[in-house]
Amino acid sequence: MNFDTFIKSASKIKNLNLPGEDSQFKMSPPFRESLIDENKAKMKTARQAGVMALFYPNTKGETYLILILRKTYKGVHSAQVGFPGGKFEEEDPNLEYTALRESYEEVGVPITDVKVLKAMTKLYIPPSNFTVSPYLGVTEQTPQFIKQDEEVEDLIEVSLSHFLDDNSTTQVKVMTSMRIELEVPAFTLNGHVVWGATAMMLSELKDLLKMVL
Repeated sequence: MNFDTFIKSASKIKNLNLPGEDSQFKMSPPFRESLIDENKAKMKTARQAGVMALFYPNTKGETYLILILRKTYKGVHSAQVGFPGGKFEEEDPNLEYTALRESYEEVGVPITDVKVLKAMTKLYIPPSNFTVSPYLGVTEQTPQFIKQDEEVEDLIEVSLSHFLDDNSTTQVKVMTSMRIELEVPAFTLNGHVVWGATAMMLSELKDLLKMVL
């Protein structure tokens, strides 16, 4: 989709109600409900994070979404696909700023270039004990991405048409953080399998965009 067309339609999103957890749970792993029950006490003191679903025009004026492939490390989100973003720091005025700051650090898009259209539904992630606040943002300039080599293995530029295509969703077998192999719903984007919390946030984002596009 042409970015000018996208931005005109996407501007209507600020007045819409969020699809919420019903939308997120379309892409929820089958074990999530039991994990939430087990972690209700932890949720009250969970660490906070902000992430950005950032859309932009490529050099041909087509609409794209930036995702990142995280580095392999000793952690529950090792080598997974996610949104640019990270944990809230004490000097951050709010979680929206956290998402903007971390996006600048991880993919190099200046904070002043991003317009935040809407805060989406928060999501608790039991394995890392984080509550994540996702935001929908746009930049009207074609970004000159700069990858943060310490944390980001690769940048994944996904076309809007590919993301919205219902054929981009599937079922895959994955090894969970509990060292159990299970079949879970997932997105397949640019050859990458995206499941878990990121897939759940993408599900709400997809449903939200389909209300106006």
